Amino acid sequence: MTPRVHPSALVDPSAELDLDVVVEAFAMIGSGVRIGAGSTIGPRATVYGATRIGAGCSVGVGAVVGSDPQDLKYNGEPTTLEIGDETHIREYATINRGTNATGSTVIGPRCLLMSYVHVAHDCRLGEGVILANAVQLGGHVEIGEHAQVGGLTPVHQFVRIGAYGFVGGGSRVPQDVPPYARTAGNPLRLYGINAVGLRRAGFSADLRLSIQHAYRLLFNSGMSRREAMDRLRTESGHISEVTRLLDFLGTSERGVMV
Repeated sequence: MTPRVHPSALVDPSAELDLDVVVEAFAMIGSGVRIGAGSTIGPRATVYGATRIGAGCSVGVGAVVGSDPQDLKYNGEPTTLEIGDETHIREYATINRGTNATGSTVIGPRCLLMSYVHVAHDCRLGEGVILANAVQLGGHVEIGEHAQVGGLTPVHQFVRIGAYGFVGGGSRVPQDVPPYARTAGNPLRLYGINAVGLRRAGFSADLRLSIQHAYRLLFNSGMSRREAMDRLRTESGHISEVTRLLDFLGTSERGVMV
């Protein structure tokens, strides 16, 4: 089927709309935009800049997707926004393109960005990330796959949230959150591993125990972080999830919240 564009919508002639794309009333699609098959652009939504939206996506009422980065160093350079398949962006969310620093903002497939979420320039979101209402990401934030961030949470620029991590609503995130962690509060505190999320994701009981053991050594054993990491590499280096956790800690630039 050809795209279905409401008569009141404005679509630039250079925009590329794949099969079955729906553009609803008063939406605006700018020059250079590409939208994959089966995606829907909701009423009064705006998509512009070099934005690539995958197949089966939706953009909600009033959302603004692909706008210029809110960075005073940005001077109109060509940059992009990439959104993976089956990602859903709800009402009034805003997403900026990248800057020259990385060239792009990237949102993976099967993500959910709820109402009033803001994703700033040069952010990287992995597959299956969920951002609840009014989460605000600063520039260059990285969020690993299947992590979840509760509503009304600001995340400081350059912070990383590891894969399968959970941040409770109304928190403030000034430092890195390790993979598989459950965190919440002001100041942000660690409350062990995200056991419920890991179980729902299909992590076996043995694997969850291995991750829990790693967290106990790293954060509750009284050992120095370096001692605990060295011991885990010896004891559990064959477990990829533990290695991933150790690599994350070893490459943190903002520091890891405890």
